[in-house]
Amino acid sequence: MLSSWYLRLRSRLTEALTGRDAEEEGQGMVEYALILVLIAIVVIVVLAIVGHRVSDVFNNIQNGLQ
Repeated sequence: MLSSWYLRLRSRLTEALTGRDAEEEGQGMVEYALILVLIAIVVIVVLAIVGHRVSDVFNNIQNGLQ
């Protein structure tokens, strides 16, 4: 009983202070998580494609310094 009362009070306070529903906050967090996952996938793909070229450049620099 106390936990349900607390959750209702928290929800109403969140609505009053932010002007939006407490459930929308959770939805926003999911959207941010999805955006971060998409960015991570793009970074991994770019590194997989360009990684060999970068490695060759560093090897050329290392060989030039020796």
